[in-house]
Amino acid sequence: MRFLWVCLGGAAGTGARYWLSGWAQRHAGSAFPVGTLAVNVIGSFLLGALMEIGVSGGMLAPTLRVALTTGVMGGFTTYSTFNYETIQYLRDGAWAAGAANVAATVVACLGAGVAGLAIGRGLVGR
Repeated sequence: MRFLWVCLGGAAGTGARYWLSGWAQRHAGSAFPVGTLAVNVIGSFLLGALMEIGVSGGMLAPTLRVALTTGVMGGFTTYSTFNYETIQYLRDGAWAAGAANVAATVVACLGAGVAGLAIGRGLVGR
């Protein structure tokens, strides 16, 4: 049954990624992969919060935690797309854009993950 919940969560996360990354990219008006960056930052924040709430706080049943983290967040985040887009920049000789994509993703996602952990800690009273 847990497997089914993970699969359903993955479908929901994938649909959310498709919608949000497309929306962000259209509204950014830039060739820079803003949609992918937005999804990875939001996903990093949410995963940090969910893990803190679920593991440290014990506020999520194990099956729900796995469905939300492995399923929804696994379907939502797009590291493989980030990787591909960065490689394309490098192939095209756009070294500055490739480096900016890596730096922005790493710094923003780490910051969002720390913020998610802090928010989760606050919600569970630690």
